[in-house]
Amino acid sequence: MVTPPAGLLIVLLVVIVSQRVSELRLARRNLDWALAQGGRLVEEPHYFLFFVLHTGWLLAWPIEAWLRGPELGGLWWLWLVGFVLTEVLRYWAIASLGKRWNTKIVVLDGEARIETGPYRFISHPNYLAVALELICVPMIFGAWITALVCTVLNAALLLGLRIPAEVAAVREASEGRHD
Repeated sequence: MVTPPAGLLIVLLVVIVSQRVSELRLARRNLDWALAQGGRLVEEPHYFLFFVLHTGWLLAWPIEAWLRGPELGGLWWLWLVGFVLTEVLRYWAIASLGKRWNTKIVVLDGEARIETGPYRFISHPNYLAVALELICVPMIFGAWITALVCTVLNAALLLGLRIPAEVAAVREASEGRHD
């Protein structure tokens, strides 16, 4: 018999893996569309680090949770609500970008920045949602080690590599430079 915490863990894992697979497919379709529109794919030697981090997170939180019992963490319901709200923000950001949403940096010269949806309020709502997701999901099960380690690594990758690369690519495109 599967306990309620184990059942929730399995359901969340299946939901998140399904999301990620469908998002990677969407990103591929959007990349093909953007390239057909004259978009430029920006080289990201660090891209694989995000893949490693997110794959590691997908393995780490269920393992840490399972080793803990699995038991629901204190205030698990609050973390679950947080997860649901982060998903709303994530999919609002994805929908606002439409075909321009991608997991890679793709520049469409001459296109105006998206400033609708959550982009009216914050520059990188998808990154915020993912960062919160990396905390909320493990904390549902009290997997604080995974939440802490993955959040710190994600912040380092985003703030140190990804966001500066994105900002530079957008700036270069607006200035008409193509390095």
